[in-house]
Amino acid sequence: MNKEAKQDIVTTGTIPDNEIIARVLKGEKDLYALLVRKYNQRLYRIGLSVTGDDHETEDVMQTAYIKAFENLAKFEFKSAFSTWLIRILINESLLRIKKRKQSVMVNDALLTGKIYQQYPERSQTPLMKVVNKELKIAIEEAIQQLPEKYRTVFIMREVEDMNVAETQECLALTEVNVKVRLNRAKAMLRESLSAYYKQEDIFPFHLSRCDKMIENVMKQI
Repeated sequence: MNKEAKQDIVTTGTIPDNEIIARVLKGEKDLYALLVRKYNQRLYRIGLSVTGDDHETEDVMQTAYIKAFENLAKFEFKSAFSTWLIRILINESLLRIKKRKQSVMVNDALLTGKIYQQYPERSQTPLMKVVNKELKIAIEEAIQQLPEKYRTVFIMREVEDMNVAETQECLALTEVNVKVRLNRAKAMLRESLSAYYKQEDIFPFHLSRCDKMIENVMKQI
């Protein structure tokens, strides 16, 4: 990617997905990096909720981005690009799990509302920061222990703030199923946790990994 292209990506970072897609289809391939950067965190969290494996999730993400690029001309703009991309990610994740001969079911539900609450950063004592770090680990472990069908809905609704309509479209569930599964997941977590979580700290996909994902995807498209 040349310097001018990188600068263009920086200055056009707020353009809508559909406009980016249209421009990519017209030949501005470098702009696809915008979509990769925008959805890395979301895809990582959702992919991890299905596969349960960090490194495998990165592989699945990369495959999903490349498949989406290769089929971009088939995207009909009938749904949000993010929904279309997540469906590709989930399908790829399930294929990986099938290859591992593990039983996976994505068609179940989760919960609505916040379970946890954080202390303001500026008011935290050193002890509170240690406790919160340990709590963050405990929360991530508790979420990972949820059955996959609940875990995926929980990540979508509570961590990624996806609405019911987006979640049910991605997972091919009814609105009722999404709400039921979300409530079940919350109940299960309440049994394990009495603390509070900070959304942006759960399953982070840090900048260096984000940059590497973009580099790997853009090399192959």
